[in-house]
Amino acid sequence: MRRYELMLLLRPDLEDDKLQAAVEKVTRAIVNGGGSLSKVSPWGKRRLAYDIGRHREASYFLIQFDIEPAQVREIERGMLITEEILRHLVTVLEDRGTTDELAPAAAARSDGEDEALDLAPGLTESVEGVSDEDDVSDDDESSDDTSDDTSDDEADPEPADEERAAG
Repeated sequence: MRRYELMLLLRPDLEDDKLQAAVEKVTRAIVNGGGSLSKVSPWGKRRLAYDIGRHREASYFLIQFDIEPAQVREIERGMLITEEILRHLVTVLEDRGTTDELAPAAAARSDGEDEALDLAPGLTESVEGVSDEDDVSDDDESSDDTSDDTSDDEADPEPADEERAAG
């Protein structure tokens, strides 16, 4: 079993009894899927960072539960078709496996990190393979462009000054 956290954003215009019924529907789906609830905490109404539909606020609920990973998809499918729920997010808090199951996973992660370190020198070599002449020529062209622009700008005001003096 894994421990999950579910953040529910419910429509703000729901009455308290309909709000509790929507949360009860989700918690019942968790229990029917073989899970167990750890904590259900209402956070109240809060302003959203952006509008969802026509709603600027939502009623937030945070639910922590333990369940088999295969059952999470079924619970999410039920939340997607519930009109009262504006958004939801399910995150994994921790694995609750035995230490024998966790040890190979930790070893696999450390092997993957070593491979990533082995690939890093190859990546830097390909970046270092870019010739410095290309960089210098780009810098020279950009400095030439700026010098041309300043010479054109300086050339234009001088004839205007000469015309003013002549006129």
